[in-house]
Amino acid sequence: MPKLLHKLPKYRRHSTRNSGFVVISGQRVYLPGDYGSEESKSAYRRLCAEWIVQDRPITPAPPMAELTIVELMVQFWKHAQRHYVKNGQPTDEQSGIRLALRPLRELYGTTPAAAFGPLKLKAVREQMVTQGLARTTINQNIGRIRRMFRWGASEELVSASVYQSLSTVQGLQRGRTVAREPDPVLPVEDDRIDAALPFMPPIVADMARLQRLCGARPGEIVIVRPCDVKRDGKVWKYSPESHKNEHRGKKRVIYLGPQAQEILRPYLDRRADAYCFSPAEAEAERRQAAHEARKTPLSCGNTPGTNKRRAPRKVPGDHYTPDSYRRAISRACELASQMPLRLRSIPNDAPDAEQRRKEAAEWRRQHAWAPNRLRHTAATKIREQFGLEAASATLGHSQFDTTLIYAERPERVALEVAEKVG
Repeated sequence: MPKLLHKLPKYRRHSTRNSGFVVISGQRVYLPGDYGSEESKSAYRRLCAEWIVQDRPITPAPPMAELTIVELMVQFWKHAQRHYVKNGQPTDEQSGIRLALRPLRELYGTTPAAAFGPLKLKAVREQMVTQGLARTTINQNIGRIRRMFRWGASEELVSASVYQSLSTVQGLQRGRTVAREPDPVLPVEDDRIDAALPFMPPIVADMARLQRLCGARPGEIVIVRPCDVKRDGKVWKYSPESHKNEHRGKKRVIYLGPQAQEILRPYLDRRADAYCFSPAEAEAERRQAAHEARKTPLSCGNTPGTNKRRAPRKVPGDHYTPDSYRRAISRACELASQMPLRLRSIPNDAPDAEQRRKEAAEWRRQHAWAPNRLRHTAATKIREQFGLEAASATLGHSQFDTTLIYAERPERVALEVAEKVG
């Protein structure tokens, strides 16, 4: 049962009518029957139970016929803020829902929810196509909109027939839409990885090396702790404190061989519940390296620590996030591939700012790589050497079909077959 943030509405008596009533958000709701009767008290208990389940003590929901799209979005967003939370932090699904509902609000915000049908949903989808979103992203966003109406039907805010009619809209199909296709996520070549490693902070470089060996997800690499690593055998077993399929009741074990152990071992000499890869440590190492490379005598210029901001807007956290890990790798790729200076810093008031941003995005698409591609790299190598089942076990997949997304089919085997069979 949701936690009560407010007291229950008080059961009151209207002396003139001799009936009971409650006040919700400043509005009176009269109860049937005489005050104190079983009929009146039963209606009061039923009203309180619905009030608790809906968890909407601020404003009572309008009737179905009057509820607008914006009002439904407000109620659904409150639900999303409570539901899509993991370890006390909002998940990425909240951001996805916010982006998916934006074109819906712009086109049909004041439209009654009961009047929203398949044609209007297709108009929202067309708006997403015009914005340049990828086909798969558009299908995901349309699914989130349908999910909102399904939730509204379960809360008796909209009729179930509205959701059923929206379910008839099929997703965009490859080759049958003008929406662009997303770039496939492919493994990263070893030479590109090795070229970027020297430009990463040492801690980030070790994270990338470790991920390339074990095939873990970026979110699992950034939260390694000594207490999560079992070191009583030739192969270490790392069980992350949190992982993608945790809410499904599945366990996740990442196996670390000798090379991975050699990378991780220096970071295990700390408090058992402390994170191994710390941005604060990386920043301290960077400052120390800058101090050692200093050419100005200490008697001249700034002394160590005097040029630090007293109240910085951002401070290094106790561990990297998948996003900060990705940004560190992206910066290293830009330095390794010598990204043009005019594409690195683009002022908002530049006359060609929009064009330069497009060029920068295209440059990064061709030269940069993200840490999730290291998982594809590990999966492809393992599949080529040990087979699909070994790759599936290493990645922690319960179905081979999921592994096929990550592990590229080894072309070498097909070439050998063609050479022998003819």
